[in-house]
Amino acid sequence: MKQKVYIGWDKRESNAYDVARASIIKHASTQKTLNINPVELETLTDKGVLTRVIEQRDGTMWCPISQAPMATEFAISRFAVPLIQKKGWALFVDCDVLVQADIAELFALADDKYAVMVVKHEHAPVETTKMDGQIQTVYPRKNWSSVVLWNCAHPSNAKLTHEVLNGWPGRDLHAFKWLADEEIGDLPKEWNWLVGVYPDNPQAKLLHYTLGGPWLPNWQGGPMDDLWLAQAKELGY
Repeated sequence: MKQKVYIGWDKRESNAYDVARASIIKHASTQKTLNINPVELETLTDKGVLTRVIEQRDGTMWCPISQAPMATEFAISRFAVPLIQKKGWALFVDCDVLVQADIAELFALADDKYAVMVVKHEHAPVETTKMDGQIQTVYPRKNWSSVVLWNCAHPSNAKLTHEVLNGWPGRDLHAFKWLADEEIGDLPKEWNWLVGVYPDNPQAKLLHYTLGGPWLPNWQGGPMDDLWLAQAKELGY
């Protein structure tokens, strides 16, 4: 089974992207079938996949459709994955992750009856900011879309059209509102372990530094930074 992986890319977090990519490759048992791609807002815009207007307000990206800030460049572009690939299974991950297990184990969980498979967090953040001072937005099913196994050929994902991608508020996309609840499958929590939200778990298969990490300017330190920094050191950062 070919392992097609898409990682959210943001120019402000290029080091995080590099570490996420390196961590996937490091633990992959079948690198010949591994295909990793950045999800780049600029590229998708140039290709006409993303046409929604994005504004800048006080140095922050703002989505007029959602009437809400966008913490990253891939806040919406992640949902372009099934439009890009159209068939087979694909994995999307935010760039602020550290993979500590063979990604083939995650693809082995793919079940064709589901349109997507995610860790179904019950995350209601109390923080008002995250990362480098970005506003911490609260919405239903928060963080479900940060690690997604996409069944790109599933008939229900055909409802995620170009018009939906570019016309729906972000909160509806992040809640997978084009799908019925029974079309959203469960992944084990260890495949999207929210660092700083859940208790420290150095053995988790995928650590998600959702509140920020050492790649950010003026980072004051946080849980399990040492694991991320060890991978960064291997890259010479």
